[in-house]
Amino acid sequence: MKTFKLLRSVYDQLLKTAEQEAPLEACGLLAGREDTALAFYPVSNTEQSPELYFMDPGEQFRAFRRIQEAGLEIVGIWHSHPHSAPQPSCRDLQLANMPEVSYLILSLAPGQRGQLRSFKKYQGEGFVEQPLEIKEKAGDSSCKPPTGFPQG
Repeated sequence: MKTFKLLRSVYDQLLKTAEQEAPLEACGLLAGREDTALAFYPVSNTEQSPELYFMDPGEQFRAFRRIQEAGLEIVGIWHSHPHSAPQPSCRDLQLANMPEVSYLILSLAPGQRGQLRSFKKYQGEGFVEQPLEIKEKAGDSSCKPPTGFPQG
């Protein structure tokens, strides 16, 4: 399975958005090329819930359009777990209707703050974890875990 890559600046935006929206779940789209996220497009969570998310359809459509205008493609769907581990729920699986993209979850839970994990939908039946790299800049081959990301 291909490694999902994202720029550190994108990771920083994910963490900032999650912290701003806490205690509610935050969500948005990741845009880039192939399996590399170069930009983040936040989208409002219409559920306004600490345990569920559903992207505002109008904002999601506008983000799709901006991504297309930028010459990028959707490479990932992201949401936060303010109080739990970055593990997909049954609802996450139900909402995952784009098997070609990665699904990323960032935790703010105590002891897991900043932990980001990436998943791919597997044959429509579940998720499989995908390797993840945080890149300092586009084209950088180095991988450094973000602050708060467990090493090992």
